[in-house]
Amino acid sequence: MKTKISVIIIAIVGISFIMAAWPPQSWKAPASADSKLNPLKDNAVATKEGKKLYDQTCVVCHGVKGKGDGVAVPGLTKVPADHSSATVQGQTDGALYWKIENGNPPMPSYKATYLPTQIWELVNYIRTLAAKK
Repeated sequence: MKTKISVIIIAIVGISFIMAAWPPQSWKAPASADSKLNPLKDNAVATKEGKKLYDQTCVVCHGVKGKGDGVAVPGLTKVPADHSSATVQGQTDGALYWKIENGNPPMPSYKATYLPTQIWELVNYIRTLAAKK
């Protein structure tokens, strides 16, 4: 009997966690962010530096391939974005910059952590995570 109750409690807690994260919350940058142009667009060196930053900071939540499946996911209140998805890749560089700069809990703001150049480097690297067809 104790085993059945334990299984039921675990199931309820698991379902509650899933439902708290569903449906995914829409997070949009302000329209003004769309006009911000990436000064490092198509810069291979900047993209390489962006990967280093991504590996240091973003992988824990977004995962190695940016799928939103990092090791920290079970402890988060929201599911991280899938950086390879059409939803993320369809945003402007300026919108991605704004999101990295400002954050959206549990994702922190990186305004005080990274220089603007470093945020653009992250944007460049995120572009490399586009889902392969």
